[in-house]
Amino acid sequence: MSAALSYIKKNSPIHRLTGSTKFLFFLIWSIAAMITYDTRILLIMLGMGLVFLRMSKLKWKELRFAVLFMLWLIGLNLIALFLFSPEQGVAIYGTRHELVHLFWRYSVVTEELFYLFNFMMKYLAVIPTALLFIMTTDPSEFAASLNKIGVSYRIAYSVAIALRYIPDVQRDFHEISQAQQARGIDLSKKDKLVDRLKNSAAILFPLVLSSLQRIEVISNAMELRGFGKNKKRTWIVERPFQKGDYIALLLALFMLLASGACMILNGGRFFNPFL
Repeated sequence: MSAALSYIKKNSPIHRLTGSTKFLFFLIWSIAAMITYDTRILLIMLGMGLVFLRMSKLKWKELRFAVLFMLWLIGLNLIALFLFSPEQGVAIYGTRHELVHLFWRYSVVTEELFYLFNFMMKYLAVIPTALLFIMTTDPSEFAASLNKIGVSYRIAYSVAIALRYIPDVQRDFHEISQAQQARGIDLSKKDKLVDRLKNSAAILFPLVLSSLQRIEVISNAMELRGFGKNKKRTWIVERPFQKGDYIALLLALFMLLASGACMILNGGRFFNPFL
């Protein structure tokens, strides 16, 4: 089973960027998406993100699990927003154009649909850069890059270990799941949802135990090697900034400035086409 949300080595312009560049790009890009509800900016960011994904040479089968899982979470958020605040778009945009009345206080309103669409776009604009950051950044190189921009090497190394740990957990989960199914525990879609949730405990408990055991082994190995004794350390995979890194950071800053400029022009975070 191929691991989802883990580093995949390829030869692409995105992979050749330093880890600190991709981290700063993701951070600035996320801020630009968070501070605005301008549909035009969010659509541009989504389009550029899809272009970046294409440039990374990552295949759909490598992205499918993460993308579908994120879309599922977004769908749950949209449903919850509509259930708890079906007129939020009306309050924001100041007009009300009802399309269909459903029941009680729930109606399909154009302003609410537009608000939910923009809410969804905020997530979609960030997802490509998040996937690129996780799946095109070597954990060791990323730790070196974080240390280069001023982050303590202890914290940087902890982040690298966490990133390396993701595929290990996925592999353990798959192996434990197969072992439990071989013992007769049904985890397929044929069984009832409640029974499947109960049977999942047979996987989670040994998974937690194996994770704790791995943590103890790693911590003992680091302690025996004197990790953290010195204030500084060297990195074998450290790379200097190149032309592509500066271009990427300038592009992220440009989108942040464009997002801020749209807020000023719109008189707030929301682009209102109903005026």
